[in-house]
Amino acid sequence: MPRGRRHFRRVPGRRSYRSLFVLAVEGTRTEPQYFSIFNVKRPVHVKVLTQPGGTDPFHVLKRMERYLSQERLKASDQAWLVVDKDHWTDEQLTRLHSWAQKHQSYGFVLSNPNFEYWLLLHFEEGNGISSSQDCADRIKQHLPHYKKTIDTSKISFEQIGNAIQRAKRHDTPPCEDWPRKPGGTTVYSLVESILEVPDSG
Repeated sequence: MPRGRRHFRRVPGRRSYRSLFVLAVEGTRTEPQYFSIFNVKRPVHVKVLTQPGGTDPFHVLKRMERYLSQERLKASDQAWLVVDKDHWTDEQLTRLHSWAQKHQSYGFVLSNPNFEYWLLLHFEEGNGISSSQDCADRIKQHLPHYKKTIDTSKISFEQIGNAIQRAKRHDTPPCEDWPRKPGGTTVYSLVESILEVPDSG
């Protein structure tokens, strides 16, 4: 291994968590901060891959593929791609969706127009959203100082449960690949998977 290059390695022996969730995401602040919430839940550990590389779907996928070529997932582990619709094309997103179909422990979720829409659902129904600016304006009604960073103390597990239910209502019937119109997110399926991991007992 080249000097100075660091990789995530599990310490041999019994893990302190039951399942590892590896997430390749676009953002370098919002998503890592949000998903750190779940690391207080002992049965799981959420690892977010943000660097190196760009934020486009191609680089998000490459980060995940690079990680999986170096680290083997256990049977209870999962790998997910988390992206925004933004201005990405169907061709770009189809590649990520196709990757997620390769294995039952892989997943792909998308928020349209962006991850802030998922955050908004923690506080309200999120109706009438048509653009990223709409999301930015609306979320500041609930988090006045929001600037791509999250005060995780402002988000409770009760609010997370509410966001899941609201996202499901917007995703009825469930989309087959990703939300095509603004005002939709499938991040709820990832969060449900994290929360469904049973305690070690």
